[in-house]
Amino acid sequence: MRLFRVFTGIILILCGVIFTILPGSTLFLLGGLVLLSVDFYPARRFLTKVQRAITLSARSLDIFLLNRKYK
Repeated sequence: MRLFRVFTGIILILCGVIFTILPGSTLFLLGGLVLLSVDFYPARRFLTKVQRAITLSARSLDIFLLNRKYK
């Protein structure tokens, strides 16, 4: 089962990197990191950093959208 998780995680991360121009590519990256974080501690640390960065960028985008003025 571990080999399947690692193989699937690597495939998802590669698909996320290849499809960087598409809007849903971050889901591939996150899915691959989640699968790899079960077995590898460095992947878990990187997943935590990525989650924190996504949270901060979503907050800043929300603030930007709330503060812009409509003409």
